[in-house]
Amino acid sequence: MENLNLRNRIITRYLCAVLVVASMGLAQAIAPAHGQGLIRDAEIEHISRAWATPLFKAAGLNPADVEIHLINDPTINAFVAGGQKVFLNTGLLLAATSENQIMGVIAHETGHLAGGHLARTHEALRTANVQTIMAFLLGAAAVAGGVPGDAGAAVVLGGQQIAERGFLEYSRAQESAADQAAFDLVILIGQPAIGLVEFLQIIARQDGLLQARGDPYTRSHPMFPDRVAALSARIADSDLGPWQPPLVSAEDFARLQAKLAGFLEPTDRVFERFPPSDNSVPALYARAVALHRSGRLDDALGQIAMLLEHSPNDPYFHELMGQVLMERGRVAESLVPYARAVELAPDQPLLHLGLASAMIATETMEMMADAIRHLGVVTTIEPDNASAWRQLAIAHGRSGDLGQSALASAEQYLALGMIGDTLRFADQAINRLEEGSPSWFRAQDIQRAAEAL
Repeated sequence: MENLNLRNRIITRYLCAVLVVASMGLAQAIAPAHGQGLIRDAEIEHISRAWATPLFKAAGLNPADVEIHLINDPTINAFVAGGQKVFLNTGLLLAATSENQIMGVIAHETGHLAGGHLARTHEALRTANVQTIMAFLLGAAAVAGGVPGDAGAAVVLGGQQIAERGFLEYSRAQESAADQAAFDLVILIGQPAIGLVEFLQIIARQDGLLQARGDPYTRSHPMFPDRVAALSARIADSDLGPWQPPLVSAEDFARLQAKLAGFLEPTDRVFERFPPSDNSVPALYARAVALHRSGRLDDALGQIAMLLEHSPNDPYFHELMGQVLMERGRVAESLVPYARAVELAPDQPLLHLGLASAMIATETMEMMADAIRHLGVVTTIEPDNASAWRQLAIAHGRSGDLGQSALASAEQYLALGMIGDTLRFADQAINRLEEGSPSWFRAQDIQRAAEAL
């Protein structure tokens, strides 16, 4: 069973290897600012979980089994793929005007997961001919690459006006079912359902879809006015409320958007949106990040100091202080704020990763053991975290344990889906580790699974 699960993990990683994965702060993850790829941020993932966990539970899903991924893409989109994985574009998070709208979108994607739509889509593709499948995948790649929805759909259709209407109808039915499931889930957890409707209206305005155009049966989604009308009718016909407290506060949502803006938007736009006269927490947050990106270290640290004066026990403000100091070459100084962040939120693996990376960057041998300990926390919670395995390989290497270093490198390349490098380092680990030890057996498991592909 272990080898089979490992092989499945390798296959999934190989298929996902086209995405650029980064596991540190947003500034380290985004290059260029508007390039695509998966990004990681402890605070944003924490907030996303606050939205998602009650919805997953209400849908009968185990929250621990569902992954949430953030994509650095300015387009407004969210989707499910690759099993129980939810993907949210940064463009979606920035376009929303309320926390309830994001909750509604996550509820919609949860509806897809609970309805088994991904598996059913695979079944629909299985029965299609090779040309149709390839056309669909090319269209999906075009959409993922930022090509507008209609252009991606044109690739799916292979330039023909008449397509596989059965599959498209099926997809539209899934979207409508997910809308209705989202309504039920949101109401079940005592939250207002208007957020999903509002966000559909935002998308419709963004894409100019309020004016019907073309044949709606050549679209994979129902026309947005139809979806808005269907959900609005359910809201009007339902006796709703009183509501439970919001899953994410308006203040935390504003922080999320300000942080994303600080890291992703042009700095001059950030300073225009958040002028010095605005000393709110979101404004301080956005300016601190933008000042850091502009190379104005002292000014950035001043803004973070004001954030910490407001909330001295906020782990993410301490994390930002550590990140700014480390990225500006003041590695030794970054250890204290990183350690404080871990102390305040010990269950956040990315905070442990930040601290461990700073420890390793000091190149101080005495810190390697603590770095390895913190990285062990990360890889236990997130066994697919390639950046953590890379740092672990460095720490073991500097400690003189070349067998464990090779094993960590094998894990790293396994997580990235790079089979050749996985086999090379697994072989090195087998030759260097004590025969019969748990690590030696682990290296053999990795090797056998990779060879089976």
